[in-house]
Amino acid sequence: MPPETLPSPPGRWRDVARATGLLSPDGAVASTVFAEMSALALRTGALNLGQGFPDVDGPSWVRRAAADAIAPDAERGANQYPPGPGIPALREAVAAHQARRYDLHLDPDTEVLVTTGATEAIAAALLALVGPGDDVVTLEPFYDSYAAGIALAGARHVTVPLVPGPEGFRLDADALRAAVTPRTRVILLNTPHNPTGAVLTRAELDAVAAVAREADAVVLTDEVYEHLTFDGVAHVPLATLPGMAERTLTVSSSGKTFSLTGWKIGWVTGPEPLVTAVRTVKQFLTYVSGAPFQPAVALALADDTYPRELAASLAARRDLLCEGLEAAGFGVVRPQGTYFVLADAAPLGFDDGTDLCRRLPELAGVVGVPVAAFCTPGSATERALRSWVRFTFVKREDVLRDAVRRLAALAG
Repeated sequence: MPPETLPSPPGRWRDVARATGLLSPDGAVASTVFAEMSALALRTGALNLGQGFPDVDGPSWVRRAAADAIAPDAERGANQYPPGPGIPALREAVAAHQARRYDLHLDPDTEVLVTTGATEAIAAALLALVGPGDDVVTLEPFYDSYAAGIALAGARHVTVPLVPGPEGFRLDADALRAAVTPRTRVILLNTPHNPTGAVLTRAELDAVAAVAREADAVVLTDEVYEHLTFDGVAHVPLATLPGMAERTLTVSSSGKTFSLTGWKIGWVTGPEPLVTAVRTVKQFLTYVSGAPFQPAVALALADDTYPRELAASLAARRDLLCEGLEAAGFGVVRPQGTYFVLADAAPLGFDDGTDLCRRLPELAGVVGVPVAAFCTPGSATERALRSWVRFTFVKREDVLRDAVRRLAALAG
């Protein structure tokens, strides 16, 4: 049968495409702007400051541990299915990390689940906990997989804006209180926050906790940048707040903390009933993954030195890029954490960040990602941030210096 006569496939794919801004009015599905910008960088030779992955690998001793786990010795090689919840050594390491860093005490057998990165943990949690008729509240802008996961679950996505100002991007607490209703089943929180780089304050977290308790909602927290904060700003896990451990699922991963994003080893922790619900779904997604990486990550989690050194290095690279963007004429909100900085192109005369990103390779030999890609299409936040662009500073210093030199062309 010719392709043009094939029936349109059923299912939720349209919901996912619509929720992520990929479905055009004529029903065509576009590629993500992230894929478009990476392809643009490759085609033009522009420096790719759009996609957030390090250009230097994580610690050699961690990588060596993974290589050793694939040893040819059949009795030692970690080359077969690991246990469904994750190998005991990794679950114990996650529990020990939470106790050491945050005084959160978990049963590694029932309250820790290893996942294929944080993305799977979030998707599995949403599929486990929400469905049609439920609301999921997120901050906006938001990491794009959130909208997709909510659409897959058939729930309604409700957003609360983060608003730029002198103190960085901050939570609109009044909008949060208005957004959370008896329909709210899950509040999906991300701090440190991608893409804004905001680290929620204790007061902001208290506001989230209060509305979650009032609505009897579960809070699903994405904390993958938990160790990458700057200027003495501390990340506070929501589960450490009074009365929140029993209603919070905490998600993190090794990818950002140890510069090993391709390994896709993540985890979700929380009370046994909630973790059991997530595990029930997760076992029918990937089932298991990353057998030789799991023992290496277990080893890495005992080390606090590399994450601390990485955060210090990223802070210096953040300053380098922010100063270059400001010199080029952007309005910059200096981030408190993560890999990313948001810059407003309106002072340069550009009111459409997507259009600017498509022109940046020609104008300055650099690629960024429009902040509109992290917003609900047509929302008030998307309109307010239409001229903004996200750049990453998780690149080598020499690459960033070259990018700053190129961006200077915009000032002229």
